[in-house]
Amino acid sequence: MKVTIEIDRMRLYAFHGVMEQERRVGNFYEVSVSLTYPVPEYEAPSTSHGDDALLPVSDELGNTVNYAEIAAIITREMAVPSNLIEHVAARIRQSVLTRYPSITAGYVKIAKLTPPLGIQLRAASATLEW
Repeated sequence: MKVTIEIDRMRLYAFHGVMEQERRVGNFYEVSVSLTYPVPEYEAPSTSHGDDALLPVSDELGNTVNYAEIAAIITREMAVPSNLIEHVAARIRQSVLTRYPSITAGYVKIAKLTPPLGIQLRAASATLEW
């Protein structure tokens, strides 16, 4: 059995880009992550619901991927300026896997909102999958 934890479109202001103005002025970004990890077999104590003893997922925070910690990792890595958002996505992935080596699959998507391209579009993004 496996569980997938997701953070959907976490919005941050950061200073990524090749152009000097992007690094000076910054831009809004949205970061989404999906992280899959195996769930160890777990026998829950019986409760008044009866069937709860068959639940394979623990109710303990220490037995999961804590999405508050994932959000903190994203915030920390987004604060480090880079030329390419692909590079930022790779740093986020590495930091997440260092903290949670049990993660077996996932993706990191970084969208730069209103990139300075001289055309109107919602965002330009890069997605790193594994």
